[in-house]
Amino acid sequence: MIDPREHQLLQTRRRFLGNAANSVGLLALASLLQQDRLLAAEAAVGAATDPLVPRPPHFAPKAKSCIFIYLEGAPSQIDLFDQKPKLRELHGQKLPESFTKEVRFAFIQKESATILGSPREFNRYGKCGMELSDLLPHLGQCADDLCLIRSMHTDQFNHHPGQLLMNTGFPTLGRPAAGAWITYGLGSASRNLPGYVVLSAGRGTSGGASNWSSGFLPTTYQGVLFRNQGDPILNLSNPDGLSEAMQRKSLDALRDLNQERLGRIGDPEIASRIAAYELAFRMQAAAPELMDLESEPQHVREMYGIGRDEQGLKASRGGGAGTFNTFSTNCLLARRLVERGVRFVNLFHASWDHHSNLDEELTFCARMADQPVAALLKDLKQRGMLDETLVVWASEFGRTPLGENRRGSVPNTGRDHHPFAFSIWMAGGGIRGGQVIGETDEIGWNVTRDPIHVHDLHATILHLFGLDHTRLVHRFQGRDFRLTDVAGNVVTKLLA
Repeated sequence: MIDPREHQLLQTRRRFLGNAANSVGLLALASLLQQDRLLAAEAAVGAATDPLVPRPPHFAPKAKSCIFIYLEGAPSQIDLFDQKPKLRELHGQKLPESFTKEVRFAFIQKESATILGSPREFNRYGKCGMELSDLLPHLGQCADDLCLIRSMHTDQFNHHPGQLLMNTGFPTLGRPAAGAWITYGLGSASRNLPGYVVLSAGRGTSGGASNWSSGFLPTTYQGVLFRNQGDPILNLSNPDGLSEAMQRKSLDALRDLNQERLGRIGDPEIASRIAAYELAFRMQAAAPELMDLESEPQHVREMYGIGRDEQGLKASRGGGAGTFNTFSTNCLLARRLVERGVRFVNLFHASWDHHSNLDEELTFCARMADQPVAALLKDLKQRGMLDETLVVWASEFGRTPLGENRRGSVPNTGRDHHPFAFSIWMAGGGIRGGQVIGETDEIGWNVTRDPIHVHDLHATILHLFGLDHTRLVHRFQGRDFRLTDVAGNVVTKLLA
C-alpha cells in the first residue's frame, strides 16, 4: 500500500546508500542502517518490490484464510434454508397486487404469476436444532458450526451486476474482488503459491473473471484461476531443453532490468511483474505436490467424494458428466491451498439459476455440493484449522416465492430472481456457529428481522481478518475507494 512517489523517494535513498557504501565503507553503511527510520524505509521498499510480503492487520484477527464458495445463479433459499409452510397452503394462488406493484422481475409476468410451494421436507440438525432441507443431509451434520443468515438482501436482481456486488462490493466492472482487497491489505503467507486462488466447476459464471479481478489494484492481487486438469496454470512447466539453471539465469536478467526500470519510474505494476515471475518459478516446484491428491489418505478422498459420478442425475444448467468429481476435487484442493498459506480461495460453480425444472435441477446441484462442502468443514475442524479458516456459502440473490411463468414456457416449474431476501451461511474463522440470524415473512418475500446487506457482509469478513473496512482504502483517480464503498457495518451477532 505504498504510494509510487514514496517508493521513488525510497529507491533514490537506496541508491544513495549504495553509493555511500563505496565511499565510506561497509562499516559506516551498517551504522547508518541501525537508524530506525532507514530500517523502516528499507522494509517499505521490500514490500513495494514484493507486493505479497505479509503485512500486519489493523487489529488482532480471528481468520487467517477464507474459502468462499460461490454458487452462481442463486440457490433457492425457500427449498434449502428457509422453510415456508405457508407457501404450500397458498400454492397456486395469486399474491395481492401490493406485493408486486413496484417490483421489477427478470422474467415473471405479474398478471398471471402464482405462488409456488416447496416440495422439500426440512429436518432439524445438531444441538442447535437448525432447520435444513432434506437435500442437505451431510451439511446438516455440521449445523452446530454453521451460522445461517436468512436475512440477506441486495440491490441487484440480474446476475452479472449481482455477482459483481457480492464479489467486489460494486455492481459495475472495474472494482477489486474481496480476495484482492484482503491480499492487498495483508499480503500472503505462502511464498510458493498465489495469495488468491480461484477454482471453478460447472459451465462457468456469467460474470467470468470480473468476479476475481484486481480492478484498479496492482495485478499481483487478482485471483489466479487454476485449471482442473494438467498444470494448474498454462505454461507453468518448462519446455524441453530448458533447464532450471538456464531459467534461473534468464529470470535474474529480467529481474535486474525490471528493478532498474522500477527504480527510475516507481510504477507498482513493475513490482507486480517482478513478483509474478519469481512466484511462477517457485510454483513450478510447489504446484505438482499441491495437485497430487494421491498423497491424501483414501478415507479422506472418499469423504470428499473424489471420483464419484453424477449418480444418474442430470441437469442442463449445473454441468454434465464429471461435475460432481470436479467440485469434490476443488473442495479438497481448497483445504490443501489454505493449509499451504494461501490467503483467499474462491470456489465457483455454475449454475443454480433454476427458472424451470427446479426440483430436478436443484437436486443435482445440492447433491453435488452437500457431501464435499460438509467434508471440507469436517476436515478443517479435525485438523484444527476451522477456527482460523472462514468458510462462506453465498450467491448473488435468492429465488421468488412466485413460480416462474415467462411467456412460452411451462408455468410454475421454477423460480425467478429475488433480491429482497435470501440465505447464506458462514462457518469458522471467528464466526459463532449453531445459530440462525434474521427472519423473513411467512412467504419469504421480505426480511422482517436483522437485515444484512452485502456491504455489511463484506465489512464483517474484513473485520474477521483484523481489517477495519473504513481504513482499507486505495486512492485511484483522485479519491479513496474501499470494498464497502461508503456503507457497511460489522454484524456483531455473527461473531464468536
